[in-house]
Amino acid sequence: MHLNVLIADSLSDAAVDALRELGAVVRVEPGLSGDELAAAVGDAEVLIVRSTKVGRPVIEAAPSLSLIIRAGAGVNTIDIDAASEYGISVANCPGKNTAAVAELTIGLIIGADRRIPAATADLQAGRWRKKEYGSASGLNGRRIAVIGLGSIGRAVARAAAGLGMHVQAWSRSLTRDIADDAGIEYRATLADLVRDADVVTVHLAASADTAGLIDAALFDAMKPGAIFVNTSRGEIVDQRALRAAIDSKGLKAGLDVYADEPSGGTADYQDTDFALQVAAATPHIGASTDEASEAIAEEVVRIVRSYVETGKPVNAVNLRAKATEQVSLVVRHYNRVGVLAAVLDILRDAGINIEEMENTIFRGGTTASCALKLDRGPDADALATIRAGENVIQVMLKESS
Repeated sequence: MHLNVLIADSLSDAAVDALRELGAVVRVEPGLSGDELAAAVGDAEVLIVRSTKVGRPVIEAAPSLSLIIRAGAGVNTIDIDAASEYGISVANCPGKNTAAVAELTIGLIIGADRRIPAATADLQAGRWRKKEYGSASGLNGRRIAVIGLGSIGRAVARAAAGLGMHVQAWSRSLTRDIADDAGIEYRATLADLVRDADVVTVHLAASADTAGLIDAALFDAMKPGAIFVNTSRGEIVDQRALRAAIDSKGLKAGLDVYADEPSGGTADYQDTDFALQVAAATPHIGASTDEASEAIAEEVVRIVRSYVETGKPVNAVNLRAKATEQVSLVVRHYNRVGVLAAVLDILRDAGINIEEMENTIFRGGTTASCALKLDRGPDADALATIRAGENVIQVMLKESS
């Protein structure tokens, strides 16, 4: 068996070799995007991307595609709806860039507080301005507000506590008990969270619910001169409102992500006026460390291996949530040809859809047990026909609600 794999971004040589050892035919074409990617995807069964956007045109141009892997955590660059329409699994690599993004977050906080980028630019221009840069608020004893307490938010909270900062947090899933257990001060609303914070840092996934969540009202609630850092996704922040807050309240912004980022690794950046407003800035490199890249590459290989061995990729993000109401049909049977085919024929004739199915073989290979999740239960006649089947040992039907 061979698997056609297209890697449209950079991935380590070790990962490429490991994929080939799995029997994959691998094409590595970093830098593909848009129409070029759609033209190149061809007969690829697996597409691996990092920052490259995978839109509907790419998906529709790939009739053999069955798995898209985002070599990172966020999947907002992939058209999940289109992939789901075509029965294509989308998998990601959550948690593998946690340390890298947390490290950059702390770097941007310190860079903004001590004005390191501006001081560096002055020195490079031949200006010694010790008096200008000789004062800063400092972080020890200051309050940091962490918006979003997933793996990255927690890592930032731990690092900030190590710097002597008082940590307070908000997320939709955070409760007072969870916060107490983590040694974090709980705040019930975003406005309460940021009101007394010296530093505000954002660690949320991009979604319809979080788009523009950090808006003018929230910036209005922040302290004048506070540090604001975003290393999550640009669309979470109303960039126009941030620019206004920098001008009106003296907010010091440290950013790694932006509302309108260029695609690809090298491009012109048009909004230079905004870049001049921020205190510290990087071009979306939060996950770009050797440690993170190696961990992500290993996870990509693990996803492909699981797909090759089981037909099910780990970390799939576009599977339907399991229904709370479902019908389970368990058929214990002798492990012989045609037993399950007969059961499936009966269910088909009854107009019953099979939503999940798993057949387990017992030691010795004589018997097996097949568990099926159905959209509705068979009637008494269909059930009796299944039970009467040759080589069927036992049939159990369970309806739960």
